[in-house]
Amino acid sequence: MESCNGKLLVYASRFVSRGRKFEPVRDTVERMARYLSLGFEVKTFKKKFESVYVYYASGGEEPIPIYQCADRMLGMDEICTSLKNMMFVLSFHPRHPALKQLRKEIMQFS
Repeated sequence: MESCNGKLLVYASRFVSRGRKFEPVRDTVERMARYLSLGFEVKTFKKKFESVYVYYASGGEEPIPIYQCADRMLGMDEICTSLKNMMFVLSFHPRHPALKQLRKEIMQFS
């Protein structure tokens, strides 16, 4: 689902995408995407790596990394706070005017 506001992408290894570290990240990002009317996509790779990455993509721009879950598992509240903070900061960038309009909603997401 592509949105004019952009989309959130979750990147993970196939090995990690079946694990307990991946699920809270995927679920939180999917909830945030729905709440902000953003697109949402999960991309898995054959290459084995431990981290789960979240990117924001808009239009033809290069996706921007906004979150990485590497060493330890985090709860959904911690993931949500990290995502909100990065999306809020990104909303001030002139290349992302759609996020500027969503700034209030970004901060209200929980």
